[in-house]
Amino acid sequence: QVQLVESGGGSVQAGGSLRLSCAASGYTYSSNCMGWFRQAPGKEREGVAAVYTGGGVTYYADSVKGRFTISQDNAKNTVYLQMNSLKPEDTAMYYCALESAGLEFLCGSWALYNYWGQGTQVTVSS
Repeated sequence: QVQLVESGGGSVQAGGSLRLSCAASGYTYSSNCMGWFRQAPGKEREGVAAVYTGGGVTYYADSVKGRFTISQDNAKNTVYLQMNSLKPEDTAMYYCALESAGLEFLCGSWALYNYWGQGTQVTVSS
């Protein structure tokens, strides 16, 4: 079955950087949408970034554009989220997710993601 395993979370001061990793298994990795989401306490889950693994097209939430970069290593079935210039408001549980329809134009449709990892905590202190 589909497995998504996140790693790389932690605590960092404002202005710092972290890189999250998501190792995927249990399905055909190529030509899918892989996304990163986050959920802060008391807030709804929001889409942060997504990539179409079949061609590298990326999508970003406005709140992270210019600071976060999503990338992939297809040889390792792994997607990364490089987070720079972190702010306290970036504090949240970060989740990796898969949208399995395999259509690039769906990657930015955050509500369609249907497989989820267990999450990794990111805490940014001021």
